[in-house]
Amino acid sequence: MLVGFKVEANDGSIGKIVRHSDQVGSAYIVVDTGVWIFGKDVLLPAGVIERVDTSEQKVYVSRTKDEIKDAPEFDKDKHLGDSDYHQRLGSYYQRPRG
Repeated sequence: MLVGFKVEANDGSIGKIVRHSDQVGSAYIVVDTGVWIFGKDVLLPAGVIERVDTSEQKVYVSRTKDEIKDAPEFDKDKHLGDSDYHQRLGSYYQRPRG
């Protein structure tokens, strides 16, 4: 269970996991960013997770804070079951970085 784990981007902490799914084809984590981006939640596809440190209860993701902040806006009431949103988000994270 990853709920409650802290999430670390390449350049620092972004918040804590409040929900996760390990459903094949649409695995993700939902992160409460607290005050970092005005208390919004962000959805991160499982593909951006680099590693999970269970002893420190941290999940490390392969993106910067800015990349996460600039992702398509997430509304948990609208987007959790929205396959179009998941596809848009997947495309965002698969685009070339740099």
